[in-house]
Amino acid sequence: MLKQYTDLPRGFLDASAAELERILGGPSLIHLPGLRDRPLFVSILLHGNETSGLTALQEFLRTRLDRPLPRALSLFVGNVAAARAGVRTLPGQPDYNRIWPGGEDSASPEARMLALVVDQMRQRRVFASIDIHNNSGPNPHYSCISRVDGRHLYLASLFSPTVVHFTRPRGVQVAAFAELCPAVTIECGQPGDRYGIEHARELVEAALHLGKIPDHPASEVSLFRTVARVLLPADVTFGYGDEAVELQLMDDLAQFNFRELPVGTIFARVRGQREVNFVVEDQQGRDVAADYFELVDGELRTRRPVMPAMLTTNPAIVRQDCLCYLMEGLPTPADG
Repeated sequence: MLKQYTDLPRGFLDASAAELERILGGPSLIHLPGLRDRPLFVSILLHGNETSGLTALQEFLRTRLDRPLPRALSLFVGNVAAARAGVRTLPGQPDYNRIWPGGEDSASPEARMLALVVDQMRQRRVFASIDIHNNSGPNPHYSCISRVDGRHLYLASLFSPTVVHFTRPRGVQVAAFAELCPAVTIECGQPGDRYGIEHARELVEAALHLGKIPDHPASEVSLFRTVARVLLPADVTFGYGDEAVELQLMDDLAQFNFRELPVGTIFARVRGQREVNFVVEDQQGRDVAADYFELVDGELRTRRPVMPAMLTTNPAIVRQDCLCYLMEGLPTPADG
């Protein structure tokens, strides 16, 4: 499945996300030379409807057509089939950010392809890794890391002072590359947002100019840890606002992102005869819903203070991924 190129394919710099499958022929690894040999690895379009990374790389590379890159760049362009349809993943496809080495899927053709990408970058002695994503709802720009150490924090802090550490879900790109080099996922707001595109471009350019990566953050950071993932039971109908479904999610949930919510905050109303709760998976994969939510007078309310991230009002993403993540604050290494 993997296509490999040693130069920019004709038409790539001007293509829309929907046109890339025709231009590239499939998921592609593009190796571009630079003044320093150890490459920066950048992945884009692991989710087909998250397009800011593509635009950021196109805009940056247009400025370098007549001069060499400061460092070699290996660009992975992921789910171009989903990008053609403008969706996160196509029906029947695995999620391209859940099947990297270290996850539960190692046998599917897509997982084998991503293992090949990692192996290629290991051989090339990858310098650092940046995985570019968008959110479906309003969130501040933030970085995600799978290891809390100085070099990973440095790379993350170049993008945002808000850094989230997580260990689940497994099979994500940032965890696979953390085995090889400093690695970060960046969340650039919603697709098409101009500031998000420029912010991603600035990070890629800054990382390409680094001669080495220091073992401390570039600036003061606020560090959070993901403690749980909130999903909906597969057999429960749901919607937002006043839809005639069993679980009516509050239609303004996205305003709660990165806010400390008090006990008793309402997330949803339950309609019908069944007692319904969320499925809340902790970092060991256990369902700890009763620790975080309770049903009171037909409303699902928080049982303890929580800080959610990536709350979405997109029903397809709720089913394909989750409703949100729950976080808690951590001291940074500099805090002791």
